[in-house]
Amino acid sequence: MTEKNFINIKDKGGKHMKFNKDTQIGELLEAAPEKAEILLEMGMHCLGCPASQMETLEEACEVHGIDVNEVLEKINKED
Repeated sequence: MTEKNFINIKDKGGKHMKFNKDTQIGELLEAAPEKAEILLEMGMHCLGCPASQMETLEEACEVHGIDVNEVLEKINKED
C-alpha cells in the first residue's frame, strides 16, 4: 500500500481512512474490506477479478461508466 493513494490514513483499528481516485481497488479492499459492498451496489461487480486489483478507482469507474467523485463521496463518508 502506498500512502499517496490515501488521504488522512489512520490505522486498521477502526479509524476512518479516506481514499482518492488513485487508490487501487486491491489497496482499498485490503485496507477497508467493508467498502466492497458500496462498490458492488454502484455496479462494480468485478471485485474478485485479479485484474481489477491493480486498477485505480478512477480507472474502474471509467470502465463501468460511474462518476468517480460519487464513489469517493460514498466510500469516504464517515460511518
